[in-house]
Amino acid sequence: MADAGPRHPLHALPLESGAVCIEGSPWIWQLLHQCVENAWEYWSVIVGLVSIACFLFAALPQLYVAHTNGRVDQALSLGFLLCWLGGDFTNLIGCYLTNQLPLQIITAIFYVNMDIIMISQFSYYKLKNDRLKGNGSLKGVCISWVVISITLSIILPSQLLLKNHDKNIDVEVSQKTLGITEMSGFICGYVSSVFYLGSRFPQLHKNFHRKSTEGTSYLLFALAMLGNCTYGMSLLLKLPAVRHLKSQYIMHHLPWLIGSFGVLILDFFMTAQFIIYRKKDRNKTKDLFAIEVEPLLVDEKEI
Repeated sequence: MADAGPRHPLHALPLESGAVCIEGSPWIWQLLHQCVENAWEYWSVIVGLVSIACFLFAALPQLYVAHTNGRVDQALSLGFLLCWLGGDFTNLIGCYLTNQLPLQIITAIFYVNMDIIMISQFSYYKLKNDRLKGNGSLKGVCISWVVISITLSIILPSQLLLKNHDKNIDVEVSQKTLGITEMSGFICGYVSSVFYLGSRFPQLHKNFHRKSTEGTSYLLFALAMLGNCTYGMSLLLKLPAVRHLKSQYIMHHLPWLIGSFGVLILDFFMTAQFIIYRKKDRNKTKDLFAIEVEPLLVDEKEI
């Protein structure tokens, strides 16, 4: 577990069940194998768990909207989904290589899992609407793919946590130089931040080109905003009080801070599009309703 800030040493004894954290929070240690021994670290974990919850449920409103109208391929940009997946995947690799907090690794796995589900749904409706395959076989492939991704999202966190626990490593950035592996992890972290920042532009362009956000759930972006905000806050809450350690801590987590707060800013522009185009979407719906109702009224007058 990487942490550049000053903290009490990890009190551990070589018991049969592994190391233990005597002065830390028991439930956090059992759940995340992270020894939390002060209030700042405790609230960092709590806020981080809120971030996980936000991203875990962020895709559900969009999945429901897409299932309802069946036109997700017209509403969402494929570039948006692929960049999001690219960012989450490189973020996962970067977190693992740089021995980031277990909470960050678990969060990254959840991100990848939800991305795969959204891309699977996008592909299903794209192929269905284009009539390139039979619906039965296509649905079976998508369901199988989603089941596999969910299974991996359950297995991988436990395996990664067990591996980190067995190593029993507490890396102090101020006392270690970056090796090749850790440098590769930081490169992945910066690449992921580029993917994250770039993911919003295809969707912003698609909304602007359509002059509509119909078929897109705002809750997807609202929960993503809350998730990115709490994710960044969970890192800042562990910010050391000593100035030179503070700068080292920020540099160590900089890629993930850029990725979270940078996307948060771009999502404010996404929010503006939802506000601007909402009136146009409502007027469009009223016009369609009027077109459908008008012939019925004419027929009634003739009768």
